Amino acid sequence: MGTTTVVPGELTVRALTPETWDAFADLAERHNGVWNGCWCTWFHPPCAERGQTAEGNRALKERWVHEGLAHAALVLDGDVAVGWCEYGTPEELPRINHRKEYEAGMGQPPDYRVTCFFVDRRYRRQGVSAVALRGALDLIARAGGGVVEGYPQDTEGAKVTASFLYNGTRSLFEQAGFTYSRPKGMKHCVMTTTVAPA
Repeated sequence: MGTTTVVPGELTVRALTPETWDAFADLAERHNGVWNGCWCTWFHPPCAERGQTAEGNRALKERWVHEGLAHAALVLDGDVAVGWCEYGTPEELPRINHRKEYEAGMGQPPDYRVTCFFVDRRYRRQGVSAVALRGALDLIARAGGGVVEGYPQDTEGAKVTASFLYNGTRSLFEQAGFTYSRPKGMKHCVMTTTVAPA
């Protein structure tokens, strides 16, 4: 995938691939492997290696990236990764919080899910998540498009510590063209959009 300039002269978005792995890994390592060593593996399928150690999660995520089983829009400031938005098919990202409530209201499963955001602490509250989400939707369009679901927090305008907003906010998704579908768990919801193929 090529580079898409989102904010001219400032931030760019690239797909998470073996070629961009080192930039992604550098961002994760600057932040303790992200959420105490998760390495953004939580929403992937259960497996014996996941959750044992931060080093194991890192190796697992790298393997999935090399196998084409982990996708994200990586936001870069120059050559330095400063944020990402994880996305993938339901098969790639089967784990959903509040699953019972989610499945009770589910119709047709989406083609893609947006499950996780992370932004470098120095860049928070500067619009990086919005850049990452737009980048993810662009990458989904290039892959053929389809129905995309997100599961953001519905903060109802309350200020929440940015580090806890790993699913993003309802307003973030609304600004990217998603529509509210239904509630999911306490202060979370399901939002959807349809992405045309590029």
